Formats: sequence, C-alpha cells, structure tokens
Amino acid sequence: MQKRAAIYVRVSTDKQTVENQLRELKQIAERRGWQVVEEYHDAGISGAKGREQRPGLDRMLKDASRRRFDVVMAWAIDRLGRSLIDLLGTIQGLEASGVDLFLEQQAIDTTTAAGKLMFQVTGAFAEFERSMIRQRVKAGLRRAVEQGKQLGRPKIAPAVEKRILSHLQKGTGILKVARLVGVGTGTVQRLARPFGASGASGA
Repeated sequence: MQKRAAIYVRVSTDKQTVENQLRELKQIAERRGWQVVEEYHDAGISGAKGREQRPGLDRMLKDASRRRFDVVMAWAIDRLGRSLIDLLGTIQGLEASGVDLFLEQQAIDTTTAAGKLMFQVTGAFAEFERSMIRQRVKAGLRRAVEQGKQLGRPKIAPAVEKRILSHLQKGTGILKVARLVGVGTGTVQRLARPFGASGASGA
C-alpha cells in the first residue's frame, strides 16, 4: 500500500524560501514511492516559537491526529523546533497518532525498524526532561524557604487590610473598595468572603 506523505517546511526569515526544501523532499518521496498529499509551511517564523505561534506546524499536528497521512517529511530536525521540550512534544504527538517521521539531514526514518528506535529514545528523553524540570522546581522552592523567602502571594500591610475591612463592613462593594484603597479586586474578594460581599455593588 502506498504511503501518504506530508511535507513540513519552515524558514526563519521572509527573505528565505521554502522551495529548495520542498523540491528535495518531493524528489525523496518520489524515489520511495510515497504520495505527497499535503504541504505545510511556516515562513518567517523562528524555530524557537511554540506550536501556537506556528500555524503550519499546528495544522500539520492536528491533521496527523486525524491520520490524514502516514509519514511527515522535514528537511532537518531544527525545522520542527529548537526547544527540546517542544521538539520532543511534536515527535511524541506524531508517535501517538501512529504517524512516522522522516528527517533528511539526520537520516532518521521511523518507517524502518531501526528508525522506530528513535521514537523510544525520544520518549525516554522527554520523561528525563520532565523529571529534571520537576527536580529544579522543587529545589528552587526548598532554596527559597531556606533563605526565608515567603512563597505565594505577598501579604498586604495590616493597615491596608484594616481599611479594606472597614469599607466592607459599611457595605461598600468590592470594585469600589479596590479603587478606594488602591489594591486588586482579588485581594478585596479574599477578605470579603466572610461578609458575602458582591463585586457588582458600590461600583
């Protein structure tokens, strides 16, 4: 059965062209007997940008989840992304959709048995990266506590809290209290809970 291929190309500046990448990848697909059914472009967009800022990549991954093709072809791994987390997320997304990946410059082809090992390796790297992030966050929190830093939202000054409570006890609405005292509405709402005050009143 002929494989359906999708080509993804990206260039970082508007002055660059995707035509060279497209031509080479189409020739490779023809030699392998793959049918190119779709092309996805991101022009003038850095590889450091996330999926939400790369419409071509986003559309490609959505179509992959719908199994509109069997393999994604790209010129090089940095075309898919330069952030390790984003890159691994893209590759894992393809694997979860049952879509293979072909990268010309890295000679990666997961349509082959040897190439499928690449999916397993990237899965291990992704879990390792997530574990490292969790450890860094926990270490940072411990260090902050040891240095006596207060975590969470900073407490407001007692005098300010007293003014807020005084206004609330008079029945002044949350929005008006926030304006009068010069604090955020979230701060007033937190203190207003025992009073059952409404943010709409006293505007």
